[in-house]
Amino acid sequence: MNINKFLLGTLVGGIVYFFLGYLVYGVAMADFFKNHSMSPAGTMKPMSDIIWWALILGNLASGALLTFIFLKLGNVNSFSKGASMGAAIGFFTGLGMDLIRYATENGLNRRATLVDVLLGVVMTAITGGIIAVVLGMGTKKS
Repeated sequence: MNINKFLLGTLVGGIVYFFLGYLVYGVAMADFFKNHSMSPAGTMKPMSDIIWWALILGNLASGALLTFIFLKLGNVNSFSKGASMGAAIGFFTGLGMDLIRYATENGLNRRATLVDVLLGVVMTAITGGIIAVVLGMGTKKS
């Protein structure tokens, strides 16, 4: 595996996930999730209490997962290939984690759980597409 491509894909993927997460969960869907939460008010941390190192490392780990899979599969070097692979990976990881959380926690109701899966698919598709483009840079097209 090309370590430079792995590190670059991880960094780019982490950054894309971070900003998409802010735009989707912090801005566009914040009220939706607040209204569909089964947790008591105040469960979500305000911006001033966020543990930034953990948030950043979590986003980098998510970027690393996609990059690792793409590099191991090979030939995932265009936006469309990365987006389709990302959507599938986002669906299965999101569905698995969200259903387990729905079954074991009092976090989100059923509607919010399903919406979270769909948002994960979209975010992972976009991030996967961008990572694939970065991984494909410098590759000769035949």
